Amino acid sequence: MEYHRPVMLEESVEALTIKPDGVYVDVTFGGGGHSALIVSKLATGKLYSFDQDRDAEEQSKKLEGPNFQFVRANFRDLKKYLRLHRVKEVDGILADLGVSSHQFNEGSRGFSTRFDGPLDMRMDYDHGDSAKDVVENYSEEQLHRIFGIYGEVKNAKTLARTIVEQRARKPIETIEDFKQAIRSCTPKGKENKYLAQVFQALRIEVNDEMKALEEMLVQASEVLKPGGRLAVISYHSLEDRLVKNFIAKGKFFGEVEKDLFGNEIKPLDAVSRKPIVPTEEELLINSRSRSAKLRIAEKRDLDD
Repeated sequence: MEYHRPVMLEESVEALTIKPDGVYVDVTFGGGGHSALIVSKLATGKLYSFDQDRDAEEQSKKLEGPNFQFVRANFRDLKKYLRLHRVKEVDGILADLGVSSHQFNEGSRGFSTRFDGPLDMRMDYDHGDSAKDVVENYSEEQLHRIFGIYGEVKNAKTLARTIVEQRARKPIETIEDFKQAIRSCTPKGKENKYLAQVFQALRIEVNDEMKALEEMLVQASEVLKPGGRLAVISYHSLEDRLVKNFIAKGKFFGEVEKDLFGNEIKPLDAVSRKPIVPTEEELLINSRSRSAKLRIAEKRDLDD
């Protein structure tokens, strides 16, 4: 089975307008598809690829060489780790958000509803609370919040109550345990969509994905050189909204700030007004690309 099929590979790398001597960052190495294409375009340049997943680190060994450096870290620590490598500014940053095909296809990781296995869902499975910890220990109010906000689950309140009732009867430790525990809340005929929303909510909570994304975007705008490019592929509306707002306004909520002369105060400009979406051909060969949106921004030259 293929480790991971990268989404919008050509489009996202093309968006970075790679210079052979430039410095680039792939903040989501995953299976290394995007990284491999970037490295192939470098002569004296360098790519730093981040991933917190131990399996991704193994994959990165295929790209070892003078133009490539793997960084085992969460992308929310972008600036810190670039500083450790004595990098102050970069020419381009690529982010392919979400879960890699490998993580979905590996039952032991607990990301997919298709397999039984531990209820885990940690991107870095060496650290932090798992989905099992969330399901077993969160209050009914906390569960209601994450399913409502992160999963946009219609019956989030009932679902939260059901989980609390079921876990009092017996521990919920595996994916199958969890699916059985929430069976009464799962709409008939729409099981797959419903479970996908519920699992998405748990995954976002377990990995603190929204906050991490906000932190990465702010740091990306700080380390990009003027004229440098940011390319972000997102897979659900919550992510896409954060990316879109930050590119448009330099912040995640509220209106863009302006100076005394009415000029917008923000670090980035959108390269295209609308997001780029996968081609019909890609949709046919890679179902994971179905909800993908690519947004591209360029760092403003604040001296202009």
